[in-house]
Amino acid sequence: MTTPADDPNHPVDQARRLAAERFPDALSVVLAGSTVSGRATATSDLDLAVLVEDGGETRRETLRFEGRPVELFVHTRAGLDELFAADTASRRGVMQRMYAEGLVLAERDGAGAGLKHRAAAALREGPGALAPATVEDRRYALTDALDDLSDVTDALERLTVAGVVLDLAADLLFDHHRAWKGGGKWLPRRLLQADPDHGAALLDGYRRLCETAAPQALTAAAANILTLVGGPLREGHTRTWPGAHAPRPDPAARTGDDPDVSGTSSA
Repeated sequence: MTTPADDPNHPVDQARRLAAERFPDALSVVLAGSTVSGRATATSDLDLAVLVEDGGETRRETLRFEGRPVELFVHTRAGLDELFAADTASRRGVMQRMYAEGLVLAERDGAGAGLKHRAAAALREGPGALAPATVEDRRYALTDALDDLSDVTDALERLTVAGVVLDLAADLLFDHHRAWKGGGKWLPRRLLQADPDHGAALLDGYRRLCETAAPQALTAAAANILTLVGGPLREGHTRTWPGAHAPRPDPAARTGDDPDVSGTSSA
């Protein structure tokens, strides 16, 4: 890859110009994402985390700069505290990773370096553990999905159930290691970081099913993860909703479609 020194259109150089033009008074501007990690392509966007003075606006904004798409994550200190808390609760650590792994383009009074230190410490600490009842819900949902996978004959249904198995098993594995999770393209990357052996087996099993329709490798990998977290759960499992007017369970929850069960909302 070329560098800003020999290419004025290098994405890092473009990011510096954007920071100077749009946020000359920012406390900190950090470039994150594929540009910094070395995974950028010609169409990759720029991900910028921008810390502004109190009284400013916390927002996410998409724009185009010099022909390149840009995602701006603008926030005050209070706004960033809220984002850090939300990303910790979701067990994704999105903003923490942006700051910890990002490149400081501009800062005042060491604000960027201070945030990198804080974010790196949060990543090392890891997310909190799932509540025992939530783990049981996921174990039950994964057990049920594996039963469905062994019975299903329709090709589209098989692929759909396989996706549920992948998401539920991955979520349990992340929790087992108290590791940060990821969605979309980040799911396999985070899985392999959290557990190179079980994560790779789960991903390989899913790939084999997609390519050959054979579920055995995926079933075995998911079953091994279930063993790590207490084993299959069928008889004796109950799920309650507090309050006299609590909603009735959605039948979709049996196959992991309930966000409270599957934990598959995107990042």
